[in-house]
Formats: sequence, C-alpha cells, structure tokens
Amino acid sequence: MSEPFLQVRSLTKHFPIGKRGLFGRPGKVLRAVDGVSFDLERGTTLGLVGESGCGKSTTARVLVGLHEATSGSVKIEGHELVGLGRSAWRPWRRRLQMIFQDPYASLDPRQSVLSILEEPLRIHRLGKPRDRRLRVLSLLDAVGLDPRHAQRYPHEFSGGQRQRIGIARALALEPDLIVCDEPVSALDVSIQAQILNLLKELQGRFGLSYLFIAHDLSVVRHIADRVAVMYLGRIVETADRDTIFSSPRHPYTRSLLSAVPLPDPVAERARRRIVLTGDVPSPLDPPSGCTFHPRCPERDRVEGRRCESEAPALLGGEHECACHLTES
Repeated sequence: MSEPFLQVRSLTKHFPIGKRGLFGRPGKVLRAVDGVSFDLERGTTLGLVGESGCGKSTTARVLVGLHEATSGSVKIEGHELVGLGRSAWRPWRRRLQMIFQDPYASLDPRQSVLSILEEPLRIHRLGKPRDRRLRVLSLLDAVGLDPRHAQRYPHEFSGGQRQRIGIARALALEPDLIVCDEPVSALDVSIQAQILNLLKELQGRFGLSYLFIAHDLSVVRHIADRVAVMYLGRIVETADRDTIFSSPRHPYTRSLLSAVPLPDPVAERARRRIVLTGDVPSPLDPPSGCTFHPRCPERDRVEGRRCESEAPALLGGEHECACHLTES
C-alpha cells in the first residue's frame, strides 16, 4: 500500500512554564499535544474534534509550521517536516495553508482585500503585478464574492464574507492541504452551512485535502470523511464518519455524541444523556494512566484499576480506540 498523503506519528508539543532554581531549571511543562498520530489521504477530510483546550489548534499550528514540534514526525508524501529550518520550510508553506477561526481578527483591517490576497503571491514572488491582480479577482469569484469589491476593506464585509476572504487567501498559493481551525464556529448558524458547502465545492474543484478542526460534531458530520477524537492532548478514537456516529467505542466519544441535539423531539426525550462529572484536567498536571479516567463513567468495569495506572494504546486498525475496555 502507498503511504498516506499526510502522516503524523507521536507528535508532541510541550510548553515550559516558568523557571525555578538558581540555574534556571525548567518548571512545569504544559503538555498541549502529547503523542498524536493520524493519517490523511489525499482529497479527503479528517475531522479533529474535542473540547476546548484539548490541543486541537496547537496540533494545527505545528502542522503548518507556526509552532515547532517538541518531538514526533509529520510527513507529506513521505517528506519529513519536523526539524526543517526556516529556509527549508519555505516551499512547504505553499502546500500547507490555514483558515483561522475568527474572520474579524485574521484579516488586517488596514489592508484592502486586494492587498490581503496579493500578499502571499508577493511573498513567494509569483507572477507579475498584473497577473497577481487577475489571480485575486479569480479567487474572489471562486469563493462567491464580487471581484468588483477587491478595493474594499475587511470592515465593509459581513462575518461570512470575511471568512470567504480568508478561504480565498488560503487558496492563493494553490495548496495541497488546508488546515481549517474551527472556520465556522464564530459565524451565525444560518451562514455556517454556506461556508461548509463552499469548502466541499472547492475540495472537489481543486482536489484539496482538509484537516477540519471543530468542537461541534454536527458540523464535522457534514464535512468529514474520517473523524479523530482528541482528549487532553491525545487521540482517543479514530474511524470513518459513519462508524463514529453509529458505533462509537470510547466512553468520551459516546458522551460527546450524547450532547448533540436530535431533530426528532420524541427521540431526544427518550435517549439517555451521558453527563461527565468534574472538569477537564490541566495539561500541566495530567492524570496518570488513562487521562480520561477521573471523568469516565465506565472505569469501574476495568479490573485491577488499570485505568489509573496504565495508559491504553490506540489500537484497532480502521477503527482505533484507546480504551482498556476495547482491548480484548
């Protein structure tokens, strides 16, 4: 079998917090990403889901080179990206782009849309000024905006239109992979479906691969081909979209799904909601063993208190799950 387009193995990103001692020894370490592994096939979408603070956005920023990985491996078509220097990263930045969460904060208010979309082309010295201008007009048309508005500034657009500008900027360099960091969470529900449909249309048109980060499972169900569930810096379950939603194995995944409202009020009243106790532990001091065990409603089913002392491995082939209950 050929290698996946994107292959992530044992990826970690730790942030030292403060100093202590006379010799400046490091204090505590925030384990934002703690051994993440997943694959992404070309032209498909992997949904990365989990509660706020579980490390999704940090994973995204490591993938596109905004953060340097502490350890692990990130490969695109077999080429290792972890450890590359600044100049070696440059050609890869054209192939890896990012759509940010907040369209109000990710666009420079002092630049016109024309300048914003021309900027990546200027940085990478692509085309003459006239060619770049024509490229910008083409990008605006591709994302459903009027090219005649290229001279306007971000404040003259709505939130949904600004996110379309952000998508156009990500497309400017003709990337292979776009990391979408909760691109619809800051938008009205009425606009979210339009942006999701646009992303799917562009994927089919340009053969894009997406890593789509979200905390809303209903959004992920609409766009993802496979889903990876993340908790406290680790992947706890991965499977294709339909399997995750119909046959979740990990107790955390089941609790997330139980929080998604059903459109049928009768079915909504009849189903059992799984309410987790306690708060998400701090990544500065994660629990021993399975990091989910302090909140897990099924930990008493595991013999010998293994959940508290032994971290489960992510096993299972096409449907992977990191839980002692599924190891047998």
